[in-house]
Amino acid sequence: MDAQLKRGLLDICVLAAIKDEDSYGYKIIKDLKPYAELSESTLYTILKRLEAAEMLTVRTAEHDGRLRKYYHITPGGIARIEEFREEWEEVMKIYRFVIKEEADL
Repeated sequence: MDAQLKRGLLDICVLAAIKDEDSYGYKIIKDLKPYAELSESTLYTILKRLEAAEMLTVRTAEHDGRLRKYYHITPGGIARIEEFREEWEEVMKIYRFVIKEEADL
């Protein structure tokens, strides 16, 4: 898969994982596991990129005597998910065209 495409899809997956409730790194990886394999280093790179783009915010809270970073989606992150949904319709049109072409072979 094209690296840029995969990067964009993983960004959307991370945003979707925190869309309904704040979450932390390990839980995000666990929630995404059925859909995408994600290492800790890749996740934290994505989280930093999304924070820099103001699509999420970070807060630190104590949990079981340790500090844990919780990630919260911003209106910009919600807007990005909506943009993705609109873009995906176009991608699916292209996919259906490609599949149709292969079926004709």
